[in-house]
Formats: sequence, structure tokens, C-alpha cells
Amino acid sequence: MPTTIAVTGRAEERIAPELGAVTLSIGAQGAVRDHVTARTNTAHERLLAGVRELEASGALESWSAGQLRVWSYRPWNNEGKQLPLVHQASADVEVVFTDLARLGEWVGEAVAAAEVAVGGIDWRLTDATRRRVQEAAQRAAVADALAKARVYASALGLGEPAPVELADHGMLSAQPMPPVPKAMMMRAAADLGGGSQGTEFAPAQLVIEASVDARFTSGAA
Repeated sequence: MPTTIAVTGRAEERIAPELGAVTLSIGAQGAVRDHVTARTNTAHERLLAGVRELEASGALESWSAGQLRVWSYRPWNNEGKQLPLVHQASADVEVVFTDLARLGEWVGEAVAAAEVAVGGIDWRLTDATRRRVQEAAQRAAVADALAKARVYASALGLGEPAPVELADHGMLSAQPMPPVPKAMMMRAAADLGGGSQGTEFAPAQLVIEASVDARFTSGAA
């Protein structure tokens, strides 16, 4: 009777990012609503003017700007006393760079303004590259599963294992279905401090992971 061999194959592909998505928040607060709104609007328009210049130069894949939000609240001090009304305004902007060399320089200039803060940088791949690299990882995961099955078959003195079932990891058992193969940040070194001299960035290396479950049968050699 053939022996069933069940294994999990895993693989990863490492690749440098192609895109850098910078998230920024432009905002101000104060006691006079009109002053706060005007200050935020001015900083917002100044930032977007720079973004449009980058777009015209071909350094960007895309960008988006959210609407200005204005709200008010009354803070409390340490003695439990409610303080005068404070007005706050904020708007978010996302800028997706294809020219990663320009990214650091621009961020360094942008955060020099007191109203601008960097929320973070998301290193990405284009859709075409992600599909290509993910497929390579999936193929490598299948090869890893077959190699494991061959080791087990050999250890048992059996012949070449024949595939019976193959599925994404978790689908051949009662385990909940895991996320699809993903890209995740492995390392990133970036100083988000201000300054007009530009900011040094070491883009994170992206890792595309794939896992598959497989069952093989193998008979006597």
C-alpha cells in the first residue's frame, strides 16, 4: 500500500522596492479659528505646489490630497478645569515616488515647515512586478514541498513521490485560511528629521512569501 507524505513548502523572493509612498499630515492649532484655517491652507497649498512640480518632472507615480478638516475642543488641565476653546485643522497628502533618489530630498524640505509632519513611508512594488515575483515565490514553494517529500520518501526507502493534493497553506486542514502571499518590510533605515539638505533613506528590502500544503504518495522503490 502506498505511503502518504504530507508537507508544507515555503519560499521567499527578495527584491528592492520600486515605489515609495510618503504619507504627510498638514495641520495647525490655536485659539482663533480663522487664523488656524488660513495657516493650514497656506501650508497645504505650498506643499501641493511642490508636489505638482515633482509630478511634472516625472518623479511620481501618483499623489492624492484629502479635504481640509477643521474641529474645535476644550482641553482640561491637571486640576480638572476646562480651558478655553482650541481650534485645529488638518489635511492628509500621499505622494507615491518612482524616483526614490528624489524622495529623501523632498521629504527633508517638506518637514522643514512647522505645519508638516511625515506619517510614514510605505515601500512598494508595481502591480506587474508584484505578480511576477509572487509567481516565482509560489513556484519555489511547490519545489520546496516536492524536495521535502523526496527526502522523506528516501528516508523510508520508498520511490519517487507522486503529487496527490496541492493547495495554499491551511486549505488542506481545518486551520483558518491564512492571508495570501504578501510583501512585508524587512528592514528600513530612515531619518525623518527636517532640514533643507535632504534626508538619507535606505529603502526597505521587500520579501514576497509563499506557502503551500501538499500531499504525495510513494510506494516501494
